[in-house]
Amino acid sequence: MMIICVCRVGIHCYNVHNRNSLCRTNMLLTWRIRNHVSSIRGISICKVRECLTERGQNLHWFESSRQELHFPRTTGLYFDTKLADGRIDTASCGTATKGSTMFTEILLALVVGGVVYFLVQRSKRHQLKSEDGWWGEGTPMAGEEDLSIRPYTVQTDDEELEDLYRRIDQTRPFPSLEDSQFNYGFNSHYLQKVVTYWRRDFDWRRQVEKLNKFPHYKTNIEGIDVHYVHVRPKNLPEGVTAVPLLMVHGWPGSFYEFYRMIPLLTQPSNPDDIVFEVVCPSIPGYGFSEAPHKKGFDSVCAARVFHKLMKRLGFQQFYAHGGDWGWIVTTNMAQLEPKIIKGLHLNFAPPSKPGLPVVLSIMLGRSFPKLFGFNEHDIQRIYPVVQNLVVESVKESGYMHIQATKPDTVGRALNDSPVGLAAYILEKFSTWTDHDFRNLDDGGLTRKFSLDDLLTNVMIYWTSGCIISSMRFYKENFSKGLDQPHSKMPVHVPTGFACFPNELMHTPKLWVQQKYRELKTFTPMARGGHFAAMEEPELMAQDIQNFTKMILRSQLDTMRGACKFDQSPHYFCLKQ
Repeated sequence: MMIICVCRVGIHCYNVHNRNSLCRTNMLLTWRIRNHVSSIRGISICKVRECLTERGQNLHWFESSRQELHFPRTTGLYFDTKLADGRIDTASCGTATKGSTMFTEILLALVVGGVVYFLVQRSKRHQLKSEDGWWGEGTPMAGEEDLSIRPYTVQTDDEELEDLYRRIDQTRPFPSLEDSQFNYGFNSHYLQKVVTYWRRDFDWRRQVEKLNKFPHYKTNIEGIDVHYVHVRPKNLPEGVTAVPLLMVHGWPGSFYEFYRMIPLLTQPSNPDDIVFEVVCPSIPGYGFSEAPHKKGFDSVCAARVFHKLMKRLGFQQFYAHGGDWGWIVTTNMAQLEPKIIKGLHLNFAPPSKPGLPVVLSIMLGRSFPKLFGFNEHDIQRIYPVVQNLVVESVKESGYMHIQATKPDTVGRALNDSPVGLAAYILEKFSTWTDHDFRNLDDGGLTRKFSLDDLLTNVMIYWTSGCIISSMRFYKENFSKGLDQPHSKMPVHVPTGFACFPNELMHTPKLWVQQKYRELKTFTPMARGGHFAAMEEPELMAQDIQNFTKMILRSQLDTMRGACKFDQSPHYFCLKQ
């Protein structure tokens, strides 16, 4: 059997029955195989004869009118040729071993095939599929779906507060280790100060009024009531429509994370800024959204529910922003309906399916940072790899292993103890804001947040009783394995990324681009950590503004000429 391998540097021919000799040319020649006889055109026959005679080869050859060299299938040749003055001469001849030549050819074929496969797969655009679900109790109700939208008001009463105070008063303190700060979790000494403030100074009724300053609603989707905040801008110029923006929270956050951002987006002080219409839903099982009553409600299901919510509100297209779980929910929304999501803005995007570029960047990025687009901050956050990527992940992922396996067990304890719940949640607002806060006696909590804001978020979990169902979201997502269709599927929606320096998991630009193929903006932020919307609302709002302006202007440029547009960037809809 004759094997012929063609590549850019030449033709390699050899016979698997007789590998004592091989034929190779260093330029691309034509060849043909006919009746088990191979021919290579253009090689000087006299040179072939000389070479074979020197090596003592017994070759049956003949010269045709076309000056073609023919040799039987049981013979192999090895030639080096070069082009000089328009003719081909044999430069040398020799013997190649089976191992070196076959290995080279097989390796070359694998590399070429791999590159072709990678390019083909990269060019494909897949769309995530998801079927409707029913998450209410029992079987789906007969008749038409209830599409009504009901106003909702956050409420409290004396009974709720008395129960809270009674439980706080009955808490049993336990001393922290000496000189442990927040390295063992929430420091008990500082926790007592937080509890004292909670019991004596924190005014939940006043915070409820603050929560209700924005309109709340509920609507039933797939059998469960979905809560959301919907803020429409006021006093818009005539003929102007605001840009719809969906913002999705994560754990252990809530819709309240966005409260300081909302006015910056719906009532911007800069007349050149875009005016947004903001929708902030609570993920089912979080806050005031009803918890699913059946197993299987994961991020894809949440994405589908939020698409239905936005459609019910009358939005045919909209922008989306997410962090933490909001990252994967909004990403799934872009994968489900890429034509509906006009732009996707994120501040958290760890590699869900690390590919070869990510692996190579980790291996070689420290030595060749420019090759992978790494800056000094990237190097500091990634290397040394074992310490910064492995050890740090282990330190901060203990909660995830519990919630991804047996959430109900620890959830029961947290659901009964407001102090335990506060310690569990607020410890994340310390370490995830800046991992160096682990070495502070107070966890650095009030350096970035007020105790009122922190305890308001805790109270949303406490009064709604949602801690168990919120933790189940980890179980539902991880129990299906890491190799889910959406984890392997790239996103082909215009994307903007705000890279905050103290984010829990650092993601360089190259890593973001592997998933988000239309990355339009990548902004290294001046400061901020995991809860960036709550910690740095001005920075986050401005980055959303810049990203959306860029998308709108590019769309206006493509449509200009067919329609007449106002020059102000906040004019979202075309004017007749």
